Amino acid sequence: MLLFKGPRDQILAPLQSVCGIVEKRHTLPILSNVLMEMEGGRLTLLATDIEIQIKTATAAAGEEKAALTVAARKLQDILRSLPESAEISLALEDKRLQLKAGKSRFNLQTLPAEDFPRMAEGTGQQTTLKLTQKQFKRLLALVQYAMAQQDIRYYLNGLLLIVAGDEMRVVATDGHRLAFASESLGEQSGRIEVILPRKTVLELSRQLADNDEALEIMLMPTQARFRFGDIELVSKLIDGKFPDYERVIPQHHTKVLKIGASLLQQSLQRAAILTNEKFRGVRLVLGPGALKIMSTNAEQEEAQEEIEVDYQGEALDVGFNVTYLIDVFNNVSTEIIECRLADANSSALFMLPDNDRFKYVVMPMRI
Repeated sequence: MLLFKGPRDQILAPLQSVCGIVEKRHTLPILSNVLMEMEGGRLTLLATDIEIQIKTATAAAGEEKAALTVAARKLQDILRSLPESAEISLALEDKRLQLKAGKSRFNLQTLPAEDFPRMAEGTGQQTTLKLTQKQFKRLLALVQYAMAQQDIRYYLNGLLLIVAGDEMRVVATDGHRLAFASESLGEQSGRIEVILPRKTVLELSRQLADNDEALEIMLMPTQARFRFGDIELVSKLIDGKFPDYERVIPQHHTKVLKIGASLLQQSLQRAAILTNEKFRGVRLVLGPGALKIMSTNAEQEEAQEEIEVDYQGEALDVGFNVTYLIDVFNNVSTEIIECRLADANSSALFMLPDNDRFKYVVMPMRI
């Protein structure tokens, strides 16, 4: 039975959209597969890792009904290796998926579609939000680097999404730094707080386009659903209590510096070369008219950078993990960054000048 016939990219593009979440090695072999269902002239592709499910579709070769699962990465690798101009046909023959392209033939093993696990529909009250793909992609970019990785405090391995009134807020923290960003939604909504898993956030960042096309988000007590273009991504939520981020953001730091973002970023990157590999610490030494960035390592090597700043207050010497400082510049596009400091035991606050919609807090470290 013929499932698909057409140019390579017409089947490769949707397959790549769902393949990102497929685990290479899984205890359940069928989770390494993609589910393909043909019905009503549409070929639907669906992948899941039990926590996330992604579905998309393309035009099918016929109107009949058929369903199978096949190794997602193998199929993707075969399609990628074929010429861009190749005409592809996919057919189900004797419980195998037969792929033909020119004089190339491939027969792939299939597993029954009825054994493929699907995520249950979310239940409970649903909040639906509409914004552009570009808006949400930018929000995620501003905070996602501060998410924890495999922290025992599982609720930190994700991103807090808050909707309050006409505002959407996103917060991420790993306990050493915290990033906050917000965006106006243009319409009022009831308050809702959910924690999106790390893998979901990274997958959305990869998939969302940097354009003004629509994104629809449906939030339920245990599930979030995202629809954009031909893609539907469904994710379980992390059940836990996220830390009170508002208590972490400093309110009264008196030492305020406005510095060229690329200038500070380049100085930090140079100083980072000679940091201790284990601790990655740099000292920020602030004095009248100058900010010095200093680092040393186990070989007694030293680096010192100096930046002119408009500052005439008291001196300050404070240490930070240089990786945490550089991360913010890799994800925030701005010409000027505002840095607020207090003393050697207090965190640093980075903001965009005259903009309350982004805040980045980094805890100090002893050097």
